[in-house]
Amino acid sequence: MVSKIAPPPPGVYAKDSAPLDFEVARTSVTQMNRRRFLAAAGLTAAGLAGATSCAALRTGRGNEPWRERDIPHFDGRRFFNPDGPTGNTFSNFLKWRRTRDPAPWPELVENTASPALPDTVRDGEVHVTLVNHCTFLIQLPGINILTDPVYSERVSPVTFAGPRRVRDPGLPWDELPRIDAVVISHGHYDHLDVATLGQLNARFRPKFYTGLGNRSLLMDRGIDDVTELDWWQAAGTDAIGAKITFTPVQHWTARTLLDRNTTLWGGFHIRQDAIDIFFGGDAGYGGEFTAIRERLGRPALALLPIGAFKPRWFMEPSHMAPDEAVKAHLDLGARQSLAMHFDTFPLADEGFGTAAEELNSARAKAGLPETEFPAPETGSTTVITA
Repeated sequence: MVSKIAPPPPGVYAKDSAPLDFEVARTSVTQMNRRRFLAAAGLTAAGLAGATSCAALRTGRGNEPWRERDIPHFDGRRFFNPDGPTGNTFSNFLKWRRTRDPAPWPELVENTASPALPDTVRDGEVHVTLVNHCTFLIQLPGINILTDPVYSERVSPVTFAGPRRVRDPGLPWDELPRIDAVVISHGHYDHLDVATLGQLNARFRPKFYTGLGNRSLLMDRGIDDVTELDWWQAAGTDAIGAKITFTPVQHWTARTLLDRNTTLWGGFHIRQDAIDIFFGGDAGYGGEFTAIRERLGRPALALLPIGAFKPRWFMEPSHMAPDEAVKAHLDLGARQSLAMHFDTFPLADEGFGTAAEELNSARAKAGLPETEFPAPETGSTTVITA
């Protein structure tokens, strides 16, 4: 029997942590007129799959020093993909919302795997636990990193609507080990969850790494140890003992009706000694994966999205289908990949389980063994060695 999913209850933090503020994070948006929100955004699918949502209408623009640089994928107002489409049109979003026929999802799913967190991580090892969706706990010697952490019940600017999780996080909030660093791939609500980020900051004071333009949003949450990165920029070697490089991927971003593509999206290449890990965030299929291999080498492990891919006419610019994820795995030359971005939040039209099934078919068609690119169980831990 699965209990009702909810944010962590009060009292799970150490005495020196800030008070629990998941509800505080929601106060301003829950006061918004519901009719206006629903009419403008079509729930948060707008911010997740093809348009924008209507939360507090802030642009996130300021006097950041990076605006003075010559950035080839920034036109002075908005970022764009130089070699592919940047999201979709609002008219296509409305067409999708009008014509969509989503396959069914269960209300609740029980997790069947249990994390196997190590007491220590030996040199040349990495332990990777799928928490949920695109949230992984990456444990390297002396360093614990969280990717796109989401512990909230909905990926939405409001609590009363938007995609709701169908399963608990595979690693409970109060069982998280010390978190040294958090990487945030882009601003969509299923990747940048301000309530979770605020609590991580209060509890662990980790270092945050993200794309250009996102720092102001995090600072609004009291998070000030933020490093913004452009594509191919690196940081972290001195601060946390691992080199973190922000890489291009084909995607887009928005959190409001006014800030479409005003912040940068991307993936992360994480290197410590002989271990390389690539975290793909959200990505449509393109030549970026080959470029990453050519510039940064073949990763020992790639974390690649496979879900929210139907209908293809609408999702293709932003989300890989499972067969494209297999191509990305091969382009990267990854020794092993793990699938993510599936079977947690109903974001598109494919049914629960469809992405994993199609990954199995695509992998078999490519002649790859299951162990080379599985769809891991939520809560499972994978160990990779150099």
